[in-house]
Amino acid sequence: VQLVESGGGMVQTGGSLRLSCAASGFSFNDYSIGWFRQAPGKEREGVSFISRYDGNTYYADSVKGRFTISSDKSKKMVWLQMHNLKPEDTAVYYCAADRSSTLGGEMRGSSWYAAEGGWRSLEAWGQGTLVTVSS
Repeated sequence: VQLVESGGGMVQTGGSLRLSCAASGFSFNDYSIGWFRQAPGKEREGVSFISRYDGNTYYADSVKGRFTISSDKSKKMVWLQMHNLKPEDTAVYYCAADRSSTLGGEMRGSSWYAAEGGWRSLEAWGQGTLVTVSS
């Protein structure tokens, strides 16, 4: 499983960016896929994901109404369109995938609480792309 992100950069408050994630090495239909982010000195947190179970999209409360996740299964691509960016959105953004029905579990260090129960490593991570929002 390989995930490669692109599209990060520096924008001013209120600006927009579109992150891309190219997936390979696995069947897109078998995985929930989405985005996490990690700000300096903070735990990695879930931002948005698409559930393998029902195809629905989920968003962290902090990004609802501003971010939109989308995917193209034929191209094995996932995007995160970000509008009205705020300084608190500054972080390294990671694409992630797992065969769990949801990526909504809590992160503690490198461990992730899976929906099916128990702490473990999430199956696949990209290398991350930095988003910096200046005030």
